[in-house]
Amino acid sequence: MYPNAVGLHFTAANDTAVAAFDETVLAYAGFRRDIGACLKTTLAADPDMLMAHLLKGLFFQFMAIPAILPRAVVALAAARTLAADHGADDRERLHMAGLDAWIRGELGTAAQAYESILAEHPRDLLALKLANFFHFYRGDSRKLRDSVARVLEHWRPQDPGYGFVLSLYAFGQEENGEYRDAERLGRQAIDLNPADAWGVHAVAHVYEMQARPAEGIEWLRGLEPHWNALNNFRYHLWWHRALQHLHGGEHATVLRLYDEQLWDPKSDEYLDLTNDISLLQRLELAGVDVGDRWQAVADKVQALNGVRYFAFIDAHYVLALAAAGRIEQAGAMLAALREHAAAAPVQTVSLVTASVNGDLCEGLLRFRQGDYSGAARLLAPVRERVQLLGGSHAQRKLFDAIAMAATAAARATT
Repeated sequence: MYPNAVGLHFTAANDTAVAAFDETVLAYAGFRRDIGACLKTTLAADPDMLMAHLLKGLFFQFMAIPAILPRAVVALAAARTLAADHGADDRERLHMAGLDAWIRGELGTAAQAYESILAEHPRDLLALKLANFFHFYRGDSRKLRDSVARVLEHWRPQDPGYGFVLSLYAFGQEENGEYRDAERLGRQAIDLNPADAWGVHAVAHVYEMQARPAEGIEWLRGLEPHWNALNNFRYHLWWHRALQHLHGGEHATVLRLYDEQLWDPKSDEYLDLTNDISLLQRLELAGVDVGDRWQAVADKVQALNGVRYFAFIDAHYVLALAAAGRIEQAGAMLAALREHAAAAPVQTVSLVTASVNGDLCEGLLRFRQGDYSGAARLLAPVRERVQLLGGSHAQRKLFDAIAMAATAAARATT
């Protein structure tokens, strides 16, 4: 066993592999473009490092692409073989349990595995990021904040990754309406590292939720030079910038930002697509003609909509297909969601589909078909439970806006 910079121990062949693994985790936390290269360096130093294989499996899961997801199963199997051959400590076994639960679609179980790690090892940045990820996509804003709050006292400013812990806490505070603390912590994280994308993101959310577009634009514009070093998460920061201009009614600017900074014809990442779908729909709600942009988005969605990954994604994909006029495909996806909910009742996506997302998606489909009364009838009850979809308050505001637009249109036609 070899220790890392913050005292965690790893089943590994040498210190070099552990140091490279740490750098991979820091690259992941920082949304850097060299994540894959760092992981390759780790495996070159120790091809049999259990945690490196687990991390590879996690990265395959993050991609959410049907052809790639099976590779996560292979990576987990490799980690289990290594654990049997070389041993693994309790922390590493819990990491294996977390990936296994995610592959099975049991997001709450995955989150608990990482929380169990943090209870004994509060300086495990990977476990903290993953717990935060699952709390986010389960819509559990309190745990999103409190998970970080419990470990913060164990971190020191000189620790590698300390700023990332601050930015996680900042976002958790924002999602719980503690906007002053969120802004303070986010700015503190940026003072430590201006390229901390999550710190930029946390403060951008404060400005979005407090409707402070001028300050939001200034904040984002000032940190924009650091975004080129980021992976696709930079598109989400541009999404936040576009929202600030949308608040100001600068529709031409928003369309320009969409075309020049958000839309990536080569990307199939779900966050990129949900950014695009959300922004196009918000523009249309504002009365803007978005031209044929829906078609390119729907082309991508059509190739990806067979995977039940997060309910948050499913809702956006149904909306995109319907908005592109592909009503039959949107209806087929909705039917597939409901069938999956009945066939796999213990999976998180199934539970959320049964309680919220089935009716939400049907409401979105009806809205795009012009059945405003039907849409309003379906959307009104689920607004109180839409947090279960996961995502942020800012992202879920889209569904509130559609519900209100459906109600207004229904009243106007009666």
